[in-house]
Amino acid sequence: MSKLNDLLVRWAVPARWVAIVGGLAVMAAAFLPWAYRPEALDDVTYYGEPSLLQWLGFALGLIIVACLALGPFVAAKAPARLRRLLNFNRGAKTAAVASLVYQALAAASAALELGGLVALEPGAWVGVAGAALAAVATRALPAGADPRLRWLKTPSWVQILGIVVVLALVLAAAAYGLGLEDPGAFVTFAAFAGLAVWVAAALGVMGWVSAAAQANRSALVLAAFVVAFVFPFTQDGSDANMSIAAGVLIFAATAMGLNIVVGLAGLLDLGYIAFLGAGAFTAATLSESAFATIGWHPPFPVVMLIAGCVSAILGLIIGSPTLRVSGDYLAIVTLAFGEIFRITMNNLDGTDGPNITRGSNGIPAIPNLNLFGFDFGESHTILGFEIGRFANYYWLLLLVMGLIITVFVNLNKSRIGRGWVAIREDERAAEAMGVNVFGLKLLAFAGGAFLAGVAGSVKAHVDVSVTPDQYIFMESAFLVAGIVLGGMGTVGGVLVGAAILKLLPEKLRFFEDYRLLLFGLLLIVMMRFRPEGLLPDQRRQLEFHADDEELAEEADEAPPGLATAAPAASGEGKA
Repeated sequence: MSKLNDLLVRWAVPARWVAIVGGLAVMAAAFLPWAYRPEALDDVTYYGEPSLLQWLGFALGLIIVACLALGPFVAAKAPARLRRLLNFNRGAKTAAVASLVYQALAAASAALELGGLVALEPGAWVGVAGAALAAVATRALPAGADPRLRWLKTPSWVQILGIVVVLALVLAAAAYGLGLEDPGAFVTFAAFAGLAVWVAAALGVMGWVSAAAQANRSALVLAAFVVAFVFPFTQDGSDANMSIAAGVLIFAATAMGLNIVVGLAGLLDLGYIAFLGAGAFTAATLSESAFATIGWHPPFPVVMLIAGCVSAILGLIIGSPTLRVSGDYLAIVTLAFGEIFRITMNNLDGTDGPNITRGSNGIPAIPNLNLFGFDFGESHTILGFEIGRFANYYWLLLLVMGLIITVFVNLNKSRIGRGWVAIREDERAAEAMGVNVFGLKLLAFAGGAFLAGVAGSVKAHVDVSVTPDQYIFMESAFLVAGIVLGGMGTVGGVLVGAAILKLLPEKLRFFEDYRLLLFGLLLIVMMRFRPEGLLPDQRRQLEFHADDEELAEEADEAPPGLATAAPAASGEGKA
């Protein structure tokens, strides 16, 4: 082992210069054409005129060179405290691997779109070769400890400014990504976004952002809401993009209710989509559609409450007899309930049962909402921007999402939320400590179902029609997958998981036949490298990692005010 260390030390300086050459090659590749024809990516055919995707590759190369240039200075000249906060070697290693992945993916996307490697121009080959050279050379550099930039003491206004900048970058990335029509360009850009987060975590930036968010929760919530509200103004009146955004919010609102059942109470529900369907059918039957089967048409706020209550009652009905079982048996029973709901909606057609849902035909022609004189079905011009139908519903869903998040957060912090977590951790121990296990399980089912019913009432008007075939088992599976992917028990995790699982199928329609394969591979990778989810809470991160003692020590060593943020951020460099 000592010989290996001596060898690494001996080759560290030459390897650093080789890696710098590789980073410079990656930067130079951005100014060379990557493909022969403009159809590939975002037209990467020009000399000296990089497209945005080429500039992104340039940025990764620049990070490699900057980290390699600053590393020796920090190691030799910087104070000991600064050396604990920064680790440019680790950043260079991560940036080199990220650059190799990005360059290889961009080249592969262009080759697939243009019919083979022969369509690639010199820039693609130079970029891949330079990134590979840097990735191999940086392996000889000492890794060192994880950077602890989150310990850096900064004024509150700097932290708030950092939060605003991060959310502005998220808004810009979302606006640009949704506007990409080319599948290869979208995949390449999405990969860069993920790789950029990985590099930022390796440099400690994400740890600092996490600590800043912990210390300025109110500013974070306000800035996030403002960014979400402004999003429709970036879409130039595109109904296609805003329909995707509205679908993400519906999916997220439904998943937030399921997060109570799965993430907090630890109950695996595979038929949860039925509660969303119950809310949608309730709103459809009470709407002013010519095909509605109930003659009563109350105002929409009342319809939302009724839809939520109907779903909650279904939750109580299914929960009362089935919550006495657990584990795999509960999953099977809830799966059966989802199928029973769909079959029942098909049978309420006036032949096999009362005519409530019109059977497999469903209830079409559901009119658009009109609240306080505002017609959600018409386009409006606001501040010179055209706001279409789906943007109107997006803002309504944003308000609904805000209410659902408020309910979820307050429940999570309450005595009820602590009881759910106790049941999830150890049901027998919770019961022995006096927790009303059955009552809290039933409340979780009913509460989650209520939130899903509210989301379903809006979905009925967004989709214009409601049919039983919209609410199948696979939709429940995707809801569970979104929670697992993002991070169970957290608000941010649900939003990220919903965005990924709703956005990818819409932008990668050519991959539709292999969608389940893609999701399966994604979950396998997550279970291997990030089992706690992309945005986990502290408790679940400590549960899934073997280095619990290390995380606890970091929390104890952290400066005052950051002890709670340290464990949550410490795993980011390992993602």
